[in-house]
Amino acid sequence: MQAFFTWLRAEHPIARVEAEGYRPFWVVTRHADIREIERQPAIFNAGPRNTLLPIAAEEANMALFGVEAGFETLVVLDGERHYELRQMTQDYFLPKNVRRLEGMVDNLAAAFVDRLMATGGRCDIAADIVFWYPLRVAMTVLGIDEANEARMLKLTHELFGASDPAVRRPGMSLVEHSIAVKRDYIAFFDEITQDRRANPRDDVSTIIARGLPNEHDLSPEERLGYYVIVATAGHDTTAASIAAGIQALIDQPDFIAALREDPALVKSFANEAIRFCAPVKHFFRNVTAEYTLGDVTFRPGDHIMLHYGAATRDEAVFPDAQTFRIDRTPNNHLAFGYGPHQCLGQFLAKMEIEAFFRALVRRVDRIEADGAPAYTQATFVTGLRGLPVRCSFASVA
Repeated sequence: MQAFFTWLRAEHPIARVEAEGYRPFWVVTRHADIREIERQPAIFNAGPRNTLLPIAAEEANMALFGVEAGFETLVVLDGERHYELRQMTQDYFLPKNVRRLEGMVDNLAAAFVDRLMATGGRCDIAADIVFWYPLRVAMTVLGIDEANEARMLKLTHELFGASDPAVRRPGMSLVEHSIAVKRDYIAFFDEITQDRRANPRDDVSTIIARGLPNEHDLSPEERLGYYVIVATAGHDTTAASIAAGIQALIDQPDFIAALREDPALVKSFANEAIRFCAPVKHFFRNVTAEYTLGDVTFRPGDHIMLHYGAATRDEAVFPDAQTFRIDRTPNNHLAFGYGPHQCLGQFLAKMEIEAFFRALVRRVDRIEADGAPAYTQATFVTGLRGLPVRCSFASVA
């Protein structure tokens, strides 16, 4: 796939796509072009079309939920309303406040490396360890009990992996599956809202349940979307980046010793894992005014796929872009987006990834493949969903 994106960036950096069953769109693959578009949100709106869905799925979402994306999350809102809702939790996720979570995150990272050691070093490190660690962080932030984690993990995989036959609910079409998953989310978070209104706590769920005063309050769709974006983006994308980092340790065994000898490298290693994986592959932008970029003129009503998965390997920005470089700097990738919709939880995500690898390299000497890796078949959020490994452990923790 990366060879195809390399060709696109060189030959057709802004390409027209017309595929059966989908509305036409443009796909943009260069880093500089995506930044230019993201800097102008008034011309390039985030909604209503936000990700690649078949026409049948968009129509079903509109008919049943009034939102063609399926969920009315922060990522599909624009302008003042986007700013208003983002401000509800933005302070919570700023670096100065995220730092107060550092002890909790470090303890969880160490606990999950202990869980890895308890397997004897042979397991599916993605399915058995990696998915559960950032999920526990996200659930702690939301104040959701550990007993609900398996339910949330399953729903998240079903949400992002709807197009993957290995993930989709048996006997359901993509549309039927997506509707069933959303209804399960509604049931789950309605319970959380009722509980937090009756029993407020110091957590993000209480902030969302409380909402905004009077006419500014969240609609039911906005409230559900807020929960979902924090719960899902708060762990699935982080897990995908950690899994990509582990794959790098398998491919380059000397990385473990390098990270152990120079812990300062963990920061650049974690950021490179995010760049290399780019778990959020794309978002759409909706054109509101005529605009020329390169030799293409966009017209009102056009739709543009910003392909972050391609832009994070742009050779014009990242020398030796197809190589995982443990000390890459600068590393101004677009895996967290750019502009007003840049990921709200990026600082927490980086903290989690760094904490995990600091804990891992203290305890593990070597990680080797113990079977073929498996990837989620999806166009929006994707990464490793299976990574069988064998580990050897350091004699002194």
